[in-house]
Amino acid sequence: MTQQKPLIVIPARLAASRLPNKPLAMIGDAPMIVHVWKRAIEANIAPVIVACDAQEIADAITKVGGVAILTDPDLPSGSDRVWEAVKVYDPDEQYNVIVNLQGDLPTFKPNLLPLLMQALARPNADIATLVAPIVRDEEHDNPSVVKAVISSSGTALYFTRAAVPTGEGPRYHHIGVYAYMRSALKKFVSLAPSELEKREKLEQLRALENGLHIEVAVVDTVPLGVDTPADLERAREELCQ
Repeated sequence: MTQQKPLIVIPARLAASRLPNKPLAMIGDAPMIVHVWKRAIEANIAPVIVACDAQEIADAITKVGGVAILTDPDLPSGSDRVWEAVKVYDPDEQYNVIVNLQGDLPTFKPNLLPLLMQALARPNADIATLVAPIVRDEEHDNPSVVKAVISSSGTALYFTRAAVPTGEGPRYHHIGVYAYMRSALKKFVSLAPSELEKREKLEQLRALENGLHIEVAVVDTVPLGVDTPADLERAREELCQ
């Protein structure tokens, strides 16, 4: 493939149903979105911007020296928010790889991003993402834990909330961080939601149903996603030890 020129984009919005104003929730002495921004900066692989729907989030990022792009608060998904920010920040298309790092992963390990980029460098890859082997028994049947079914070569075959595949062998916990070839992200956001996507409530199925190849990097850690007040307390305990 051509040389990778990545741009990291962190989507963030205030209107989270289970945890209102989630990006601005304080963890130690900084809002959660700042912790995620710091993890992305520490990876040291690309410029980092935050794509947000509110001035308060933008102010939190610019206060620490970061770059924030205000986007339409009515956009339907984080992927759409990322794409809108990319078009504003990089109209000349200098960056050919777009990394979507979710804004609610304050414990994300920066060393995972280079592994994501390696997966995207495989032949025919349009998108890359991360998975980790499931080690906690209760996660197998938990629909909140998205499972990735992957081939022996590391290509994603399917994503689901069900306990699959059956039989002996590992199951993989999907980590919702993506690297897109810029052209693949442009195509993805232009597509209508697919039937499987609407059924499973997993937008990556739209990519698979439309022929986009998703490559997978297997890692050994699942970052804590903050969706509830209990998750927030866990993040505070982990980051403020």
